[in-house]
Amino acid sequence: MKKKYLNIFLLLLICSTPLYAKKSSLPNVIVIYADDLGYGDLSCQGAIKVQTPNIDKLAAEGIKFSDAHSASAVCTPSRYALLTGEYPYKGNNGTGFWGPLSPKSPLIISQETLTLGKVFQNKGYATACLGKWHLGFGDDKFNQWQMPLKSGPNQVGFDYYWGVPLVNSFAPYVYVENDMIVGYDEKDPMVFLGYGKEKNTSIPPTPTIRVNEKAGNCFAGATKAHEIYDDYKTGTLITEKAVNWITEHKKDPFFLYFATTNIHHPFTPAKRFIGTSQAGLYGDFIHELDWMVGEIVNTLEKNKLTDNTLIIFTSDNGGMLNNGGQKAVKLGHKMNGDLLGFKFGVWEGGHRIPFIAKWPKKIPANTVSDQLICSMDLLSAFVHLTKQEKELSLEGKDCKNILPLLLGETTDAVRDELVLSPSKSSHLSLRKGNWVYIPAQGSGGFAGRNGGPEAVKFIGGENSDLEDGKILPTAPKAQLYNLENDRNQRSNVYNKYPEVVKEMEKTLSHYKNAKPSAH
Repeated sequence: MKKKYLNIFLLLLICSTPLYAKKSSLPNVIVIYADDLGYGDLSCQGAIKVQTPNIDKLAAEGIKFSDAHSASAVCTPSRYALLTGEYPYKGNNGTGFWGPLSPKSPLIISQETLTLGKVFQNKGYATACLGKWHLGFGDDKFNQWQMPLKSGPNQVGFDYYWGVPLVNSFAPYVYVENDMIVGYDEKDPMVFLGYGKEKNTSIPPTPTIRVNEKAGNCFAGATKAHEIYDDYKTGTLITEKAVNWITEHKKDPFFLYFATTNIHHPFTPAKRFIGTSQAGLYGDFIHELDWMVGEIVNTLEKNKLTDNTLIIFTSDNGGMLNNGGQKAVKLGHKMNGDLLGFKFGVWEGGHRIPFIAKWPKKIPANTVSDQLICSMDLLSAFVHLTKQEKELSLEGKDCKNILPLLLGETTDAVRDELVLSPSKSSHLSLRKGNWVYIPAQGSGGFAGRNGGPEAVKFIGGENSDLEDGKILPTAPKAQLYNLENDRNQRSNVYNKYPEVVKEMEKTLSHYKNAKPSAH
């Protein structure tokens, strides 16, 4: 009798082993998407006024890309590109996405298009988006913020969502879980007052902060939900959500899109991080971000998930020279290193970003790659990672498969061209090989001290078109830079290489005339 039961047990074990092996062979994937983190904001990227040991450790144990870019120098368009693998200038029926979405915007990602989340859902993964969304809610022309919220993260590839629906510097100042505002009371609905009417509400931007860098609240009602929202607790809250979600799904293959509000202004780190850096609140907010990364890594180790988890760490665009950023610069911090420009603009500082990947025993440790890549290339990489290239069509997508680069399997270039979007469509630009062509003067981003020539002067930057914070009258009508010997874009060689300009104009025109995204 005992032998009979033993045989049955062995049979069950043998039958179940292939299923277990198949399931465990699927790697977990985490994409950590920082907000406004510049190329020079990490100590492993040369920063000396801030210390980022947890992120530095990722780089030391994996691969760091020195020529990685976001498809846009603006938050919403870059997130659209990341999740869809499509250039944002082609979206919105060809008119493009150029700036941050307003609170009234509907969901801008088509529910029919392939997204990062859907790639993993199609393979049976648990998926979650935690943190900043800023891609709209609802199917109508205007989001009315009626509960439950219509189409959002849950409809484009994420089983679970918890976070900040828009951005931490603009209303509505509430948290959202899936399709409901956290703490929402139907007897006290949230009501949109209209832009410019922020002073008509007694509800401040948040109960904990009122600063010049934060817009007023253009919503009334939802008193309890607004009271729950706390800038200084947001980083801790979404990190706790990530730790718990990973732990709950440790036996399943999972994909986590962890989109932090760090380090978008206003700079509101938890109290324990205030004063820990040498770059003011700007640097303290980076320190909190580094802690958040450490908590996620520690959770993987605690649950013995480290070896089977691919972690990608990157940013949505370059650093922004806002009030807090200017204070950091005065303290000696270089948010974008020696690169020219800032968030919103098409100069390198606006879109060249940190990009680090770690996967033990798969990605060679302490590796640096100078290959040109874009964060939107992750869509194709993940299709190939999950071996779904025959099932999932990438037709109409603009992403390239960078998986061989991540794994160190090739040193061949995966992409030679990249279209770069600033906040102004007039400055849609082209990277081709080592050349960058900008079809206009200036950065195509903010003017004044927040960006553009005056900002370059403020940080002591150099550019041959600029003098004393202004564009010279003799400056060429457009810009051409050779990044091979001028990565910091000090010398505009537009007049020196007319044949290169002609070729770049022709290629850029081809992209502009491409069929708009149907999504």
